[in-house]
Amino acid sequence: MTNLTAAVGGEFLLGGDLRINRLGFGAMRLVANSLEGPPRDPATGVAVLRRAVELGVNHIDTAGFYRLGGTCAHELIRRALWPHRDGVVIATKVGPLRDADGTFRGQATAAELRSLVEEDLRRLGVSRLDLVYLRAGGIGPDGSSVAERFAVLAELREAGLIRHLGVSNVGAAQLAEARSVAPVTAVQNHFHVQHVEDRQLLAECERSGIAYVPFFPLGGGSTPMDAAGVRAVAQRLSASVAQVSLAWLLAVSPVTLAIPGTGSVAHLEENVAAGGLRLDNGDLAELGS
Repeated sequence: MTNLTAAVGGEFLLGGDLRINRLGFGAMRLVANSLEGPPRDPATGVAVLRRAVELGVNHIDTAGFYRLGGTCAHELIRRALWPHRDGVVIATKVGPLRDADGTFRGQATAAELRSLVEEDLRRLGVSRLDLVYLRAGGIGPDGSSVAERFAVLAELREAGLIRHLGVSNVGAAQLAEARSVAPVTAVQNHFHVQHVEDRQLLAECERSGIAYVPFFPLGGGSTPMDAAGVRAVAQRLSASVAQVSLAWLLAVSPVTLAIPGTGSVAHLEENVAAGGLRLDNGDLAELGS
């Protein structure tokens, strides 16, 4: 594993000034396999994070609501990486409110967003957040206006508390609305290659140099890629289904970033190795691209 590195998956210039490897890491599974539990040993999460950075992962995606019981992803990141986080870009999301018992209770109002950002700063132990997404909607985009709340984040950016802004779980109209308020550096959405709306939003991100970061990177979440096609390509390339899914994500557009999450060092290494997997046109056709 000495030559294993996330750099083989290519780079992306986030916001015009943050050079990151396209194969990153999602922090949700550091706490538990799901937000319902059971919780994972915090020491395991710390070990996974440290190994990720050793392997060249320099884009970590997290959220204040990635927590369970007494374990919080933000605090695991702080424990694992400080004071050795130079060059590691940390993205977080604000919007959903979650009670101490784990119950989600809707969206934060514009007036509540500043306190969520300040809590993220405190838990991560930083003076400025690299990238903050406004996470809108529930399971999918709900079409609601994001302008007022995004304006709050824009003000915090102007105040120096945030470097770059993103939006998450949005439709095309919501993205356009946010961009009318302040520059949008990244979109974090569900993505499925056969969904017209997803492809159209990805195309807009390509035209504008905006990163597109699927939050279900392995197979599209609840609507997976063609499972038979993935298995066939994986067998042909002597790779795992997860590796083929990640390689496909990186191949489908130059602006896509992968953030697979795991609580296992072995699985992390398998995911990072996927960055070196090259799919040809025949493979991509079989996967439905």
